[in-house]
Amino acid sequence: MAKAIMVVGTMSNSGKSLTVAGLCRVFNQDGHKVAPFKSQNMALNSFITKEGAEMGRAQVVQAEAANVEPSVLMNPILLKPTSDSGSQVIVNGEAIGTMPAVEYYRYKHKLVPDIMKAFNKLGEDYEIICLEGAGSPAEINLKSFDIVNMGMAKMAKAPVLLVADIDRGGVFASIYGTIMLMDEDERKMVKGIIINKFRGDVEILRPGLKMIEELTGVPVVGVMPMLKVDIEDEDSLSDRLTSHTEVKLIDIAVIRTPRMSNYTDFNVFELVSGVSLRYVTSVRELGHPDMIILPGTKNTIGDMKWMRQVGLEAEILKQASKGTVIWGVCGGYQMLGKTISDPYGVEEGGDHQAMGLLDTETSFIEHKRTIQMEGKFGDVKGIFSCLSGEPLVGYEIHSGVTTYPDDKAMTNIKPIHEAEESFLEGSQNVENGFNVYGSYVHGVFDNEGIVVKIVEALLAKKGMKMDDIKTINFAEYKKQQYDILAQAVRDNIDMKKVYEILEAGL
Repeated sequence: MAKAIMVVGTMSNSGKSLTVAGLCRVFNQDGHKVAPFKSQNMALNSFITKEGAEMGRAQVVQAEAANVEPSVLMNPILLKPTSDSGSQVIVNGEAIGTMPAVEYYRYKHKLVPDIMKAFNKLGEDYEIICLEGAGSPAEINLKSFDIVNMGMAKMAKAPVLLVADIDRGGVFASIYGTIMLMDEDERKMVKGIIINKFRGDVEILRPGLKMIEELTGVPVVGVMPMLKVDIEDEDSLSDRLTSHTEVKLIDIAVIRTPRMSNYTDFNVFELVSGVSLRYVTSVRELGHPDMIILPGTKNTIGDMKWMRQVGLEAEILKQASKGTVIWGVCGGYQMLGKTISDPYGVEEGGDHQAMGLLDTETSFIEHKRTIQMEGKFGDVKGIFSCLSGEPLVGYEIHSGVTTYPDDKAMTNIKPIHEAEESFLEGSQNVENGFNVYGSYVHGVFDNEGIVVKIVEALLAKKGMKMDDIKTINFAEYKKQQYDILAQAVRDNIDMKKVYEILEAGL
């Protein structure tokens, strides 16, 4: 079986995910076959594996860092919030239903066999498993049914590294409080402390490091600086969504709906100098961008109603009539159509009028479609006619079936690892000056050359050329960022001590 090590945090957003990604990269660079693992993840950002299983994107990022294929074994339980008090529960990549928080709390112990089956299977195929906790291990109201923090560490027999965020202040209190709120046997499992997001001279911090080691009996194995590294982060806590981005030569606005999902679909636009990618929640923030994106969502009907209430729907319709490019992805694509029906109560039930910008009708069905796919753009018209014939690879996660006239189809795709024939997908409206496009495909913008062609078309509309801005190869850029992260781990964490902890186990 593989050796295991676990990373937990004093709080959410302490840096657990990035620490695991960094360790995975270092272990991989050192010649080890390493896999990430998080027994239970709560996130709206998800990914579809080649087998059609749904998992959290955080573990996909960590798998990329480890240079291995993402597998649902790395994240056997995914919770996708549908409201403030309930989530869709996905086990081994398949949705088993939606549960209120209280119901899931009582139910989750039944999932331990699924968790351990996934963990043990990884243990057969990898040398090292790097586990990630969730939130804080000191949530004393949740300890009795813990399956993701110290409870998971016990099941995996994994020594624990505790990560603490110094940038928010109170780092020593949070370290001490977290450890002291653990049971005695749990405290013995914590073998190292990592202080994260430090700014300044580490020598000034050393007296505090010595004191916290004496108080807890746990060595500080590293002090990680505040990194300038561009790696995907957890959706609900991303600074991308709240930062005020300066409007640049080409301005792209993403509507940040309350249940937005898979916002990482658009990260690639940030790698083009001269392009601003902004997340907006009001008409005032929207302004007059060159392109408006309606992203995926876990609640299409609810988010569409929200856009209607805050005036964004009316403003988007106004701008679309003047030729502004509108692109909908997944739930955003569904909103752009004429109607949305929910006969099975997948979301809110009933029939609903949508925005009417595309000649499509969507009906929700009980079974979710989760596939990876490949294909090409068909006969794309309007401002993005340059996309016609371009190859694409991506994945779909949706419950709706959308119908439209064949002559409005935008892509021709085929599921990967399935016997299905290729089929038409997506829709467009380029009549009377409109430039409206929609598709179910996540990740379409990541395909080489797609973003360049989109930006070229938006520049041409302004009478400009691509020579005025520069682009970066997205795949190479991601590899570079993982290597930067790994070097920072080597420079600031005692990897010799980490390997000793790993080898000693529990």
